[in-house]
Amino acid sequence: MAKNKWLNWLLPLLLLLVIITATAVGAVSISLEDMYNALLHKFQGQKAASVYEGVFLYLRTPRVLLCVITGAALAVSGVLMQGLFRNPIVEPGMVGTSAGAAFGASVVFVLAASWEASAKIYASLTIVPLFAFAGAILSTLLVYRLAGNTKSVSLVHLLLIGISVNAVALSGTGFMSYIARDPQAHSITFWNLGTFTGASWTQVAITGSIVGLSLIFCRRYAAPLNLLLLGESEAAYLGVSVSKLKRQLLIVNTLLVAITTAFVGVISFIGLIVPHILRSLIGSDHRRLIPYSAMAGAIVVVLADLLARMLLAPAEIPIGIITSLVGAPLFIVLLKRSSFLLKNNQS
Repeated sequence: MAKNKWLNWLLPLLLLLVIITATAVGAVSISLEDMYNALLHKFQGQKAASVYEGVFLYLRTPRVLLCVITGAALAVSGVLMQGLFRNPIVEPGMVGTSAGAAFGASVVFVLAASWEASAKIYASLTIVPLFAFAGAILSTLLVYRLAGNTKSVSLVHLLLIGISVNAVALSGTGFMSYIARDPQAHSITFWNLGTFTGASWTQVAITGSIVGLSLIFCRRYAAPLNLLLLGESEAAYLGVSVSKLKRQLLIVNTLLVAITTAFVGVISFIGLIVPHILRSLIGSDHRRLIPYSAMAGAIVVVLADLLARMLLAPAEIPIGIITSLVGAPLFIVLLKRSSFLLKNNQS
């Protein structure tokens, strides 16, 4: 019997309301009538008839949709990592994925400083995601190889090695900022805190297609992840190819984190807090946990971005500051309440 079935209708409804609210509210308020007229004119092939319609079509809507995509990707990434390591206090940022992606992207920012404008546009859409993916997967594999053994992954080792790899990647990003020119250094610094300021329909199309296909692909791993909760040996006895599952999950997880990080920067704690809260509400069945986390993650990121836009309006706060201020204290609470560290220390 599924727990808390009311989430089946509450999460989609709440997501819809949050999207409409975030689209309407901002430095320029947009009414429902403006939204309707903008969509009508767009479908009729006409230009925006007012400033409000233009803001809705070309600024606010792509930004909100990119928030939805990013939140869904990061939350599901957290579900995959927690299921893979069988620990509910693991997230991509702890195992080097986000920091590695940030370092890979910062390398391109520095290299592209002297390129022509057309080449920079091409780099932002193709080369940056590729370098981010390479940095993310190398960091993740390094942490996993160093922290793991043939039977299990120690959370203590995972945390310590993850901190070390994160430090190395962040040092690399800092070095890129140091040797960069002033505009590029400022962009790297601001980008490392996360921002949706440059959201565009092109970014929505690229991230949406990749994240959408990845999320569909993730659904097939729900049952194997449920079996993996029993232990690697037990899952293998039940027909799960554990080594193959790990490789595929690491690739999908890295793709989710790298593609979002490449376009919006580093946003922490979404992959930790959202799955953990949902797991306490609906249990550990990944058949529900994956789609629910996608919706809840989208809601959290849209709300965080709305706060980032409104707290110091018309100026903006990087969204990573908002998520870290909320997520870090919650993470400390989760560590204190968790018995995993104590068990590992005693073993």
